[in-house]
Amino acid sequence: MADITQSQGPRWPKLSKAWLATAVILLAVALFESHEFWPTVEFTAKALLNTAPFILFAVLAVAYLKATGAENLLAKAFEGRETRMIFLAALLGGLSPFCSCEVIPFIAALLAVGAPLSAVMAFWISSPLMDPAMFSITAGGLGFEFATAKMFAAVGIGLLGGMGTMMLKNTAVFTDPLREKPQVGGCCGVKKPFSGKPQWKFWTESARIETFRSTALTNALFLFKWLTLAYLIEAIMIRHVPASLVAQTLGGDGIQPILLGAFVGMPAYLNGYAAVPLVKELLAMGMAPGAAMSFMLAGGVSCIPAAIAVWALVKPKVFAAYLGFALVGSVIAGLAWGAIA
Repeated sequence: MADITQSQGPRWPKLSKAWLATAVILLAVALFESHEFWPTVEFTAKALLNTAPFILFAVLAVAYLKATGAENLLAKAFEGRETRMIFLAALLGGLSPFCSCEVIPFIAALLAVGAPLSAVMAFWISSPLMDPAMFSITAGGLGFEFATAKMFAAVGIGLLGGMGTMMLKNTAVFTDPLREKPQVGGCCGVKKPFSGKPQWKFWTESARIETFRSTALTNALFLFKWLTLAYLIEAIMIRHVPASLVAQTLGGDGIQPILLGAFVGMPAYLNGYAAVPLVKELLAMGMAPGAAMSFMLAGGVSCIPAAIAVWALVKPKVFAAYLGFALVGSVIAGLAWGAIA
């Protein structure tokens, strides 16, 4: 039998969808608005330069926590009484620097040994909404107050999901919640974390130094590509989206703009980093503060990496509950922020 493995053509590197979208937008501007091409590039470059200090802090903070093995502290949240687990899981989920798909194997192992779904739900909901890198980027774009409010909202929505799951655990929705053959891979390139206690002076071990280097590079590229796309879209938005339309649709008082922000944000979201420049511009155009908060929170839970983490391990009915808790919590947080902002 002939060996066909050698006859296959070259394997081209996979192009990031973010870079592809950036290239398509720039090409469209060059073709249809050639006089706006360089102003668009300059706007994007200046915005990235202004955000650079926040990007640098975010990259170094996440790389440090990864290199020290700080993710081992997550296991502490799933010990003791169920209510204690829920509180700690929501808190650590909102503060940990690890994306949802990176913790899929960790969560799968916890569920396999009997960790309550309520605590896992609390962690799952709060985790994609805030982390040190996202706090830095959000504070730089939308202000320290908004970033702090979003952090508290992330923990609060996690608590809502965890407590709600605990109270409803005997209902049909949460009985037999796991898939028979869960997929424990990840979209982020899951790596085995360091075992044992965190080593805060990571520079004493070559493996940890390499982890710091590779994590910093990976996150720098991740933030750069998504923020480039976001600022590019912002430049287009400034030229073509009438401020009056945004103010009329998402502005004003009451619950309507907050509900609309949540329902639009849930299916239309990119990720918590790319959303910051877009929301900043929408706020400048007249978007209500509460609508901005509900948009970012609802969208953060439903963005593809976060959704994959849940969908990979649980049945559709539990996934629907996950989205439901997030939607309700986002609206509540939007109302609260709208009342005090």
